[in-house]
Amino acid sequence: MARRYDSRTTTFSPEGRLYQVEYAVEAINHAGAAIGIRTTTGIILATEKRLLSKLLENSVTEKLHRIDSHIMAASAGVNADAEILVNAAR
Repeated sequence: MARRYDSRTTTFSPEGRLYQVEYAVEAINHAGAAIGIRTTTGIILATEKRLLSKLLENSVTEKLHRIDSHIMAASAGVNADAEILVNAAR
């Protein structure tokens, strides 16, 4: 039943739910964390690598991105969205 109401963010289901918003929240809940720490001598960027399923291929998913020779970015969440932002920053 959800399929008829999940294609738009402005269409409520009969139960009063916005499925697109629920899908986005669920994607965020499955994402790994990213943190940046500034010290007096430098910066530390760290990311969490999460394996969601044993059935998924254990490939390397980049969460650290080089923007320029002196700029790095750490991403958490959906990698496709992060790649768009990283490419725009480059």
